[in-house]
Amino acid sequence: MYKSIALAGVFFLFFFGMPFQTKAQYTINNIWMEGNVKTKPNIIFRELPYAIGSNIPTDSLSILNTIAQQQLYNTSLFNDVTVSTEFIDSAHIDIRIKVSERWYFFPLPYFRWVDRNFNEWWNTQNHSLDRVNYGMTLKQANATGNNDKITLGLITGYSQQSVLRYQFPYLDKKMHFGMGMGWQYYAQKEMNTATRFDKQVFTKTRNYIQNGYRANVNLLYRPNLFERHSLQIGFGKLGISDTGLLAQPKYLPNYAKSFSYVDVSVAFSKLRFDYNAYPTQGNSNEFSIYHRFSGGNNLTSFQLRNIVAHKISPSAFLYFENNTQAKILSNRNYIDSRVMGYGTMQMNGLEYYVIDGNVGSFIKAEVHHKLGSFTLPKKIGIGIVDKINKNLPVMKYNFWLKAFTNLGYVYSERPTNASKLSNTLLRTAGIGLDIIGIYDLVIKIDYSMNQLGDKGVYLRGGINF
Repeated sequence: MYKSIALAGVFFLFFFGMPFQTKAQYTINNIWMEGNVKTKPNIIFRELPYAIGSNIPTDSLSILNTIAQQQLYNTSLFNDVTVSTEFIDSAHIDIRIKVSERWYFFPLPYFRWVDRNFNEWWNTQNHSLDRVNYGMTLKQANATGNNDKITLGLITGYSQQSVLRYQFPYLDKKMHFGMGMGWQYYAQKEMNTATRFDKQVFTKTRNYIQNGYRANVNLLYRPNLFERHSLQIGFGKLGISDTGLLAQPKYLPNYAKSFSYVDVSVAFSKLRFDYNAYPTQGNSNEFSIYHRFSGGNNLTSFQLRNIVAHKISPSAFLYFENNTQAKILSNRNYIDSRVMGYGTMQMNGLEYYVIDGNVGSFIKAEVHHKLGSFTLPKKIGIGIVDKINKNLPVMKYNFWLKAFTNLGYVYSERPTNASKLSNTLLRTAGIGLDIIGIYDLVIKIDYSMNQLGDKGVYLRGGINF
């Protein structure tokens, strides 16, 4: 008996007395930065998955460096980002970050169609210059080196607009809280007064038919690298003329010519993409709640959006998206019934259509294959021309071929006989070419078809200045 107890004691001491083997780790001795002429170091530190003094497993170093590079590139502050490791000894490393900053100030001439997309303006509206806004916008990104943004716009043409916005991402030392504010005034001589056969109908006058203003302030909370929370409070006023009221008596609640409102929106997002502007790997979840207080004519809406991008080879990836919006309508006025074809509720192949209702949802499935890339060579100049060329970023463009299909549905509790697309399954498919360039340039050229038998080439895209 005593022998058994002695053997058990020896086993206990051997098993529990031996120290467990731990994973090999690196300690980050320092983080060096190069190329951030205007951007402050704390903005770069905020995007890193590690800090000076961090202990990281040796087998996680490459992954963490990749995350750091992706996060910095997704700030839209840099044209190029390189993250490398310098080994001091077997247990200590330095991280070296080299960035190439973008141009942050853009006094740009403003020219943009007012329709929902380019195809609607070019084909349905016969690319009429009467349906174009033009003017000047002054955009200052990274204004103080803290990734803050200022926008000032004075726009005329189809509508008269004045816009002022400022967004400051971080207010506290821990860089968790930020805030922003904005103001917009607009007046226009044409407005969308009805939907017939799932297409917009416009009423145009010589004098202003619609005008309004809106102001808002928002509070941002970012607890980690990938999650963001926001709270926005706004107020505004919208009014229409007698002609507008005659064209659509239910344009505003209670057959009114004007109404004032206060609104509140709460949003949550978690984005983890290799490249936000054109993700080839990663996922995102976004959820928002909006409520408008307007004297018994309240509106509540919910929106949920999920995206998954998954690489199947170095030159190919799959893309899936689900987007759902639901509205609680206390008063069935026209402007609150818009669902499909507005904002992010866009289906490929239905660019010419809009669908009114209470709830809308769609799913997208796409397969992408990289065709190749092209770098525009810099021309050698003399004097000032050569100096400008040296400061220009490298013009590199990537080309992706894709095939896609979309399925969607819009539920309307009060469908009209003139609507063929509400309360029925929406189906589209097609192929396309995507062109990706500097400053988050994304141009999409699609050939699509839908359940109505429509076929055509559609152009979409934009650039992040």
